[in-house]
This record gives sequence, structure tokens and C-alpha cells, in this order.
Amino acid sequence: MGLLVGVCSWNAQANDEQLQCSRHASYSIYLSGIHTGEMTRTEQWQGNTGVINATSQASILGIGTEYQQRSQLVWSDATNEWLTQSFHQQVSGFRSRDLQVTFSPDGRQSEVNLDGKVSTYASEQIPLRDVDTLTVQLRESLLKGRKQFALIRQASDAIEPYQYYVQEVQTRTIAPWGELQLIPIEQTGAEKMTYYFAPSLDYQLVQARYHGILLQGLIELDSYSSTCPPAPY
Repeated sequence: MGLLVGVCSWNAQANDEQLQCSRHASYSIYLSGIHTGEMTRTEQWQGNTGVINATSQASILGIGTEYQQRSQLVWSDATNEWLTQSFHQQVSGFRSRDLQVTFSPDGRQSEVNLDGKVSTYASEQIPLRDVDTLTVQLRESLLKGRKQFALIRQASDAIEPYQYYVQEVQTRTIAPWGELQLIPIEQTGAEKMTYYFAPSLDYQLVQARYHGILLQGLIELDSYSSTCPPAPY
């Protein structure tokens, strides 16, 4: 369910280290076909570093929930990928928590402070990422033409390994965008998801579906603006 309270995507590696730009997106949240809330995201970028602020208000299982997260991420020239530096997440209502996480420079170790309880996690080969950086890296992998890859998400009390599979292009009509070609990426693991990126919208995330046993979740892009240049691909 992590997706329903925070996901998005940014552009590929910036070439100008002094480049400054921003993106803003708003999404509707649905559970089992019922509109239950909204999510907004503001991304501020300077060169190869970024700060993403996400907020959402939703009703999950009849409980009003508010979500805020601030993530800091950086491009690694050594490994050619996006890495999380830190994130702070606050949730009230459903699964309420105050979560602060910092990562080692290579992203393979984390220190997690969950409501005052500190834990550490480690990964041997694949960096740990928050949900924001994970989705940014999804888009990066898509733009590089990769068809199958693995990523690991740092959750509040565990690390969650996922496999991703890029599917064939689909065409869908989505208001207010009209007919769009979308590239789905299927996620398997602890949470099954499908992410849909739109090439005509600079490969931004337009939809994401959560395939739960009891609940089927969806976020869908309502509005999007950007001062960033398009991806150089």
C-alpha cells in the first residue's frame, strides 16, 4: 500500500550540474474503484541532486489518513543510478508513524528511526531506496532500454526486494490527457504493482496500480507542470 501514499518519477540524469528546475504533479487516489483522496508532489532539482516533497489525504479502510514525505536523492556517477540520501515520512490515521531514514553513500546500508526505535539494514549488492527514488530509478531503467531488473525498497520495518518487467506499449484514454501510449512496468515481490509511464509526457508516471488481495489501488495523474528540460534520450 506504500504506493497509495507516495510515488512519482523525475527525469534522467542532468548534464548541467547547476541546472535548477521543478516539477509539480497531482494525482487522484482510488481504492477498489472508489475515489478516496488526492496526492500532490513538488520536486526541486539542482544538477544531479533533488528534493521531493509529497503530501496526500485519503480514506483507507474508512480511516482518514494524511501523509507527508520529504526525500533527498542524488545521482551516482560511480554506478550510474539514483540513490536515496535520506527521507522523513509522517503518517497519521491508517498505519500512523514518524519515520526518519538515512543511507550510506553507496545506498547499501540504512539507519531507520521508526517512532523513536532505531534499526539498521543492509544489502550486499543492490542499493536500498525509498519509494520516491525507487520510482525515479524505474524511469531511469526504462529510458535506458532495460527490460528486466531488480530494486530494493526500504520500508518502515523491513527491506523489500522486487523484480521488474517492462511490458509492451498500451494505448489508453485518460482524462484530461486523452489517448496516450503507456509503457507498463510490472513489479513482483511483497507488493504487486504495475506502473504506467507516458513517453508523450516526458516519460512521467501517469498511472500506478496496486494489486492487493483485499484492495485494488490506483493513482492517476490529474495535472502536471514542469520547468525541467525533457529527458535527453
